[in-house]
Amino acid sequence: MISPLIWLALGTFVVGTEGFVIAGILPAIAADAGISVAQGGTLVTAFSLSYAFGAPVLATLLGEVDRRRILAGTMILFAASNLAAALTSSFLALLLARVVMALSAGLYAATAQATAIALAPPERRARAISVVVGGTTVAVALGAPIGALLATLTGWRGTFAAIAALSAVAAVAILLKIPAHLRGTRIPLRERAMTIVKPGLLPILATTLLAMTGGFSVFTYLAPLAVEGTGLPAVVIPGLLLAWGVGAALGNFIGGQAADRYGARTTATFSVLGLSIILAIISLAAKLLSPALAGPALIVLTVLWGIVGWMLLPAQASRLVALQPASAPVSLSLNASALYLGVALGSVVGGAVINVGTPADLGWTGAVATLLALVIVLATERLPALRRLQDLPEGSVP
Repeated sequence: MISPLIWLALGTFVVGTEGFVIAGILPAIAADAGISVAQGGTLVTAFSLSYAFGAPVLATLLGEVDRRRILAGTMILFAASNLAAALTSSFLALLLARVVMALSAGLYAATAQATAIALAPPERRARAISVVVGGTTVAVALGAPIGALLATLTGWRGTFAAIAALSAVAAVAILLKIPAHLRGTRIPLRERAMTIVKPGLLPILATTLLAMTGGFSVFTYLAPLAVEGTGLPAVVIPGLLLAWGVGAALGNFIGGQAADRYGARTTATFSVLGLSIILAIISLAAKLLSPALAGPALIVLTVLWGIVGWMLLPAQASRLVALQPASAPVSLSLNASALYLGVALGSVVGGAVINVGTPADLGWTGAVATLLALVIVLATERLPALRRLQDLPEGSVP
């Protein structure tokens, strides 16, 4: 019998695939809409802002509703919004569809993790969450590249249609396989917001925000960077996303292991420093190397980028849980909001860079943001709340 957690993971795979495939199909969408790629980046900005601010509000309002209804309902809404995106002829309608996708995706992700905890015995809760979150990792490694490849065969509308169909399958599976009458406790929005002022939390959230800003100022416009910046053919984009995704899957695993062995703060420091260097080298390669060398170099650097960049997320989660164990659900949701705010800010910054410069300049901008994240990690080392956590292994309670 297939575990109910697998069906929850199918949902996170679906929403993760849509969230990451946009980088591969953005140029095609912009071309059809008759706008620049930078203007098309508002699709990423709108999604990320809606996810960051909408998910906590919806989770607060619907915290006591039957979780199976929320999970199935959000999947149905996600399917409908993807179908609308596939059928629309208006960029504004597509933008609104992505807002609805973000709201449903954010609520689904928060509810799926809470449901996994409710379904698992105490000694298996961490593994249950890892199964659900693993859907996102698979989406990064396989879903986004397959979605981009599908777009090259059927057009970008075909990708949205396929995601809509898979969302419907996930909704049916949830209705059939997830037990009813699982209800949570509603955490007031004020309590969620007040968690931010707890000692040591804000620097960790700022690190996530800046690291994501740097990474996604480049990733959002990976397709024009590859084609215009390094001379790779457009047909290579799905492979480039696959390279990044495989690296990300490895990085997520390595980051968790490194946080256990060497400490979460050390892992976070290595991640943001390494990411800064890699992003800077990407621009350096695009500027100085011939297309015959710049393209292959970008592919190699993209794998390294995925590994080093995704080492940060498990380290940050470990730091948050160790900082305030009792407030972990709220602080982790705030970290997710910081992550998506960083994605939104990165898409805006990257679009501005393309407007005034070239895609080859994106790496410099990304490196600056990630260096600022490094400064925060190093500068806050001596704060009492964070000094207690220095190099604590994952899961430790100070």
